[in-house]
Amino acid sequence: MTAARDRPRYGGRAGRMAAGGWHMAGGERRRRRRRGRAGGEAAEGGPRPRVPSLTPHRGCRAPLTLRSPRRDDLLSSGFWAASAGATGRPPPGLTPLSVPAGAVRAPLGGGAEPPALCVCYGLGRFSGCPAARHQLAFLLLLLEELGVPPDRCSLFDPVFSAQEAAALGELGLRLLPDNEEGKHGIEGSATLFYMVHCGKALYNNLLWRNWSEGALAKMVIVGNSFKGMEERWVQAINFSPNALKVLKGTEEVALPAHPRYLDTFNDTSVHWFPLHKLKELAPEVWDFVEEPTYQDCDDLEIIRKDDRADSCSPVATEF
Repeated sequence: MTAARDRPRYGGRAGRMAAGGWHMAGGERRRRRRRGRAGGEAAEGGPRPRVPSLTPHRGCRAPLTLRSPRRDDLLSSGFWAASAGATGRPPPGLTPLSVPAGAVRAPLGGGAEPPALCVCYGLGRFSGCPAARHQLAFLLLLLEELGVPPDRCSLFDPVFSAQEAAALGELGLRLLPDNEEGKHGIEGSATLFYMVHCGKALYNNLLWRNWSEGALAKMVIVGNSFKGMEERWVQAINFSPNALKVLKGTEEVALPAHPRYLDTFNDTSVHWFPLHKLKELAPEVWDFVEEPTYQDCDDLEIIRKDDRADSCSPVATEF
């Protein structure tokens, strides 16, 4: 994990959101520098999908183009090689972090099998933000590493422009049709969730929707450090997040710090839930948990289904 740990950002202020969903907000420095996110590169190996050129979205200052060098940057910098141990198998001759080989593969399919599905929330306006394109590039490399076909990966962010949606389609990725508010049930399928810098309510909703030993044991979450969020969450008034209840049943490994990506992947960890650890939790942990409503809660960094705003928000264009 990177040295500095800012507050998670995703969702935030309705005036900065697109129709029907949420978008990243949150941490002070991140709020200034990044409203769009992750990279935009084709997966490694084999012929690369054709990526269309994107025309500028009205009101957005940055040129809307996807550049394959973002993927190459991750590979040449050593960041991906050092991260591979946290996300799958370690590269030859390298023992990255403290993750045993295959530790994350196991919950995604029982041994060496890849996850069946991937869901990505909060990618943002990747067409105009270098940090965002790096995050998309990392996602594509991660799908390749775990053997997940692009068409088994679904994304949602209401700020996607029509051009960005088309570009994701060219990469073979799918778009979720509706704002789930993070309440995505895995329905028995091993699933990887990619949620870099999303807000706490989004994580809370995801855990609530899959609140059982069997479901959590089939999930891996790449996103804000649960350990890092613990201090912030316990200070929140009227908010008792599900992540705190299951923290003792969670394994977490931070992505490595790299000077080139301090703002792009800071506070990012890989989380999974070993079944034997979940079974050690007190039985009352699994008692009926009501659907979160967040009444009288501030700064939850989530936008509801009926929130409305311009798709190219002021924050999204401040690069």
